[in-house]
Amino acid sequence: MLTVHHLETSRSQRILWLLEELAVPYEIRLYRRDPVSRLAPAELKKIHPLGKSPVVTDGDTVVAESGAIIEYLAERFGAQTPAELAHLEPARGTPAHRQCRFWMHYAEGSLMNWLVMKLVFDTIPRQRMPFFARPVARALCAKVQQKLINPNVQTALAFMEAHLAQNLWFAGEYLTMADFQMSFPVEAVLARGGDEAAWPHLVAYRQRMRARPAYQRALEKGGPVLMRT
Repeated sequence: MLTVHHLETSRSQRILWLLEELAVPYEIRLYRRDPVSRLAPAELKKIHPLGKSPVVTDGDTVVAESGAIIEYLAERFGAQTPAELAHLEPARGTPAHRQCRFWMHYAEGSLMNWLVMKLVFDTIPRQRMPFFARPVARALCAKVQQKLINPNVQTALAFMEAHLAQNLWFAGEYLTMADFQMSFPVEAVLARGGDEAAWPHLVAYRQRMRARPAYQRALEKGGPVLMRT
């Protein structure tokens, strides 16, 4: 049986959502983060050398990286998808396919870089350090946030907001692979990007996503999407 090696509060939540939508039988092996460092446990390296999650094992096949896993599942189970997921991988050469491919890459290639940096620079001033270093760390992190990270996060928010003002899902009218890949970044950017009222179409998209029974089942099985900061 297919197994999802699922790290709590991580990107692997989107793999659970996809599997619930596909109605594919699977098992979850849950891994807990280190309570201090919040990093993945070393035992994940027994599954894949990178020691990251998500990782999927399917018999002797081991697949890592969210985008690769989503594509693998679409290829592996695409022929038996429910009618609602008939456009999971849009037909090649179509505008929907080009949009799907773009958002599949944008999620990790551009957007998550800034969100990870924001999380790191939010966290640094709260780490243990000599008392005299804390004001310096706080000032430096605030400057990096103001000059570099926050402008790029705001640009990303405005970009997605404008796109979703014209599209129901990221690749157009139908749910596709891109929506599963973008689900974690959407949750993260709205949680860390300031006033949600400024992004009504993005918030409405998140609500459509969260309202899906399969998404709710994935939360019940995998736990919260985001860690508390």
